[in-house]
Amino acid sequence: MAKLSTEELLDQFKEMTLIELSEFVKEFEDTFNVTAAAPVAVAAAGGAAAGGAADAAEEKSEFDVVLTAAGDKKIQVIKEVRALTSLGLKEAKDLVDGAPKPVLENVDKDAADKAKEQLEGAGATVELK
Repeated sequence: MAKLSTEELLDQFKEMTLIELSEFVKEFEDTFNVTAAAPVAVAAAGGAAAGGAADAAEEKSEFDVVLTAAGDKKIQVIKEVRALTSLGLKEAKDLVDGAPKPVLENVDKDAADKAKEQLEGAGATVELK
């Protein structure tokens, strides 16, 4: 098997659907006995701690909408997550079941407030970061 460069791998990933990519990640995790989510969480936490002082000096222009709890109306929350994102039913359900998780990342204040209002209207607990 020929070794692929990083660019060639990325081109292959770009051609995959979200479901195919999700299945690939699961297979990769099983094959190499690793978890893809752990390094991302550590990197995000480290980056947030390092940039905390800089963020306080300037007004924040991009927000993350984080679902902290689904509440009693889980089906309604799943519907709202699907309306806000391009996720399929299974992916949206997994996101809601795995709360706390980000629903939208790096969106402007108006979009973040609107998404928070929609999710809270469906019964979810939401936090803006």
